[in-house]
Amino acid sequence: METCIAAHRDCLRNPSPSAVLPQAARLDSGRPRDDSTPVGRRTERKKAAHAPVHGLLAQGHSRRAIARHLGWGLSTVLRYSKAAHWQDTTRKNRPRPSRLDPCKPYLERRFTEGCTGVTRLHGELVAKRAPVTYGMIRAYVATLRGAPSAAPPRPPTVRQVTGWMTRHPATLTAEDRADRKEVLARCPELDTAAGHVRDFGEILTDRLASTLPIWIDAVEAGQLPGLTGFALHLLRDRDAVTAGLTLDRSSASIEGPVNRIKKFERQLYGRAGFELLRKMILFQ
Repeated sequence: METCIAAHRDCLRNPSPSAVLPQAARLDSGRPRDDSTPVGRRTERKKAAHAPVHGLLAQGHSRRAIARHLGWGLSTVLRYSKAAHWQDTTRKNRPRPSRLDPCKPYLERRFTEGCTGVTRLHGELVAKRAPVTYGMIRAYVATLRGAPSAAPPRPPTVRQVTGWMTRHPATLTAEDRADRKEVLARCPELDTAAGHVRDFGEILTDRLASTLPIWIDAVEAGQLPGLTGFALHLLRDRDAVTAGLTLDRSSASIEGPVNRIKKFERQLYGRAGFELLRKMILFQ
């Protein structure tokens, strides 16, 4: 199953528009942002200074008297008195145009795809004859790495998806079931493979040896990597597999002693002979 999922690794990545960077993470995009509700220490100071100036003006004090009372410069008091709201005292810093601006959408897209190396991104843009430098790209990639939610969630690994497919659905968490459903919806081949795994689990659980040839034919017709080879091996050892699904006898009772003998062999390898191994087996 892992081989089949690895062959469809591209289906694990989310190609939907939601994988694009959020608008909040697009720093310095070249367009002025709305600072109608600025935040920060400087903003709090301006908000705190605006109130007393207008409070004293409402009481009839002159601007020069307010400056002497507060210990501020006259120009500072004039600036606050001319602002009807404290937000008017903040300056909206518009980003200066840069040669990197046309390349920022490309960098953001490549960053969401998992390409975060500055050297590689610089080489790709140089190949496109973009007028950018290594330092410009390094600075912008640093903003993308530090931005909140800049990178989308990592796609599930092949081993994770293999666990979702081979484990019983009752043992999966709600999040795992949702991720599994999303992956299968994006890849019809993996959806078919999941159906084969589910059917094979029912054959083993209910010991339905009579339906095994039908299952092998269905898997062979699908030509899915990994599963097809597994089905052909079952067909080659069909008699043994059928006996395992129908007979009550098994080799489970001797698997433990065999495993213990192999452990002794590993412990004594290169340090003792057969006689000591024989004694250890007999006295255990």
